[in-house]
Amino acid sequence: MKIAVLKEATEGERRVAATPETVKKLVALGATLNVEAGAGASASIPDQDYEAAGAAVGPREAMLAGADAVLAVQGPEPEALAGLAPGALVVGALDPFRQRARIDAYAAAGLEALAMEFVPRITRAQSMDILSSQSNLAGYKAVLDAAAEYGRALPMMMTAAGTIPAARVFIMGVGVAGLQAIATARRLGAIVSATDVRAATKEQIESLGAKAIFVEKVAGIEGEGSGGYATEMSDEYKAAQAELVSSHIARQDIVITTALIPGRPAPRLISDAQLATMRPGSVIVDLAVEQGGNVEGAMPGAIVERHGVRIVGHRNVPSRLAADASALYARNLYNFLSAFWDKEANRVILPDDDEIVQGVRLTRGGQVVSERLKG
Repeated sequence: MKIAVLKEATEGERRVAATPETVKKLVALGATLNVEAGAGASASIPDQDYEAAGAAVGPREAMLAGADAVLAVQGPEPEALAGLAPGALVVGALDPFRQRARIDAYAAAGLEALAMEFVPRITRAQSMDILSSQSNLAGYKAVLDAAAEYGRALPMMMTAAGTIPAARVFIMGVGVAGLQAIATARRLGAIVSATDVRAATKEQIESLGAKAIFVEKVAGIEGEGSGGYATEMSDEYKAAQAELVSSHIARQDIVITTALIPGRPAPRLISDAQLATMRPGSVIVDLAVEQGGNVEGAMPGAIVERHGVRIVGHRNVPSRLAADASALYARNLYNFLSAFWDKEANRVILPDDDEIVQGVRLTRGGQVVSERLKG
C-alpha cells in the first residue's frame, strides 16, 4: 500500500500528518511512504529525517502518483489530489460540516474520505482521537497565551517589598482543553475556578484543585450529549448560568473559554455587557473563535480590546505547538491505520460493520455515506 503525506496548504497550518516515528512504523507494517518535500519543515522536521525513516521525498505530483491513501492534517483541496485513483483514501481532519462542498467533490472523484474528528469516543478508539490530542495542547497553550497578554504575574509572590496576589483564572467549558487549562493554570500558581453545563465534570474540576462554579437546582438541563460532548441548554438554564457567570467573571483576571457543540456554532458564553464588568487589563482567550466564538467581539486571528479587556482569538491553536501537535496527530493516524491493517493483503481494509469505520467514513463509491451529513 502506497501512502502519500502532503505539505499542508492552508494558511497558518504548521502541522504535518506523519513524523519520522510514524513513517518508520508504517514502513514496518509493509507500507510504502511518499512525503512531499518540505512537508515537515514548519514542524521542525527536515526532509532527510523522513528519508532516514524509510520514506521517499519529492515533489507533490510524484509523491501522489499511484497513492492508495493520502494523510493530511486539514482536508486538501480536490484539485490538489488530481490523479488519485478512485477508491483512494483521504485521511485527516476534514471539517465536514463547514467544508461540505469539498466533501462532495471527494465523492464525485470517487475518493473515500475519512474524517478523523468523527472517531467515536469509545475505549477502543481513544488512541485515534485527534480531537482529544489536539485539544489537550490547545488548553495548555491557551494559558500561556493568556499569561503573555496579562500584564502581571500569575502566582502569589511574597517579597521584601510586599506581596503580589495570585491571578484569578476562570475556565469555561471543561472538556479536554478545559481540564488541561485548569491543570496548567494551577501549575503556574493561579487561583483557578471552572464551570461547565455537564454536571459530571464537577468532580473532575475539584480533583485538579480548582473551584467548581455550577448552576444549582434548575430544571431542564440538557448539558450531556452523546459521546460526552456538550449539547444545547434549556432557556431556564441559560438565564441562570448568565446570572452566575456575571457575578463571578467580574472578579477574574483571566478567562479561557472552550465550549463547542459539534456541528453547530459555538455557544455565546460572555456578552459585551459582561465584558464591561471586568477589570481593565484582564484577558480572555476564546478557543472557540473559529466556530463563531464564545465571547462577543472576539475576532478570529486577532487580539482585540473592549472595555480595557484583551480578547485573544488565535486561529488553529494546536498548530502554534507544531512539533508536539504533529507528533500526537501522526500517532493518532498511525493507530487508526494499524488497527485495520491486514497482513495478508498488506494494506488497510475497513470493515463496513465496524463502529469506528462507520463513524469516520464520509464518502464511498461516489456517494456521501455518512449519516451525520445526511440529516
